[in-house]
Amino acid sequence: MNYLVIVGSSVAVYLFIVVAVRVFGKQEFSQLSITDLIFVLLISNAVQNAMVGSDTSLLGGLTAAAALFVVNFAFKFVTYKFPKLSHTFEGGSVMLVYNGKLQAENLKKAHISEGEVEEAAREHGVDGIKDVDLAVLEADGNISILSDDYKSKTVRKRHHYVKDEV
Repeated sequence: MNYLVIVGSSVAVYLFIVVAVRVFGKQEFSQLSITDLIFVLLISNAVQNAMVGSDTSLLGGLTAAAALFVVNFAFKFVTYKFPKLSHTFEGGSVMLVYNGKLQAENLKKAHISEGEVEEAAREHGVDGIKDVDLAVLEADGNISILSDDYKSKTVRKRHHYVKDEV
């Protein structure tokens, strides 16, 4: 198989996966469950032949991998240089809770359940949604929680290290 075909196929598969993840939701990969891990493994197996075809040689595999590294680098570079393009592919943040009140419309748009927000609040040391000042679904799929409740329960110690002189 021609190595340029492998490069082209690998780039096409990469772009397809980026668009598919954007369409099906960013929370799909924020914290991988067992089913998510199986999904990722099956997707990689499913697209392998589309990238390398019948070329199962070491050089064919390395060509596909190199093409993926290059297109990923280029994609990150372009989205860094053009933030509007980054927002198109990666999306933006979505407010889920404001001043202890769920933002039902935003939860529906993001396909996030109240239970998932409660779980994120507990993971951040907050007792419940009513104690959350702000919860945001970030572009990477993680839920950030800001709360005065958390600040009051957290003790921060500063360590000063002094170098002993001999």
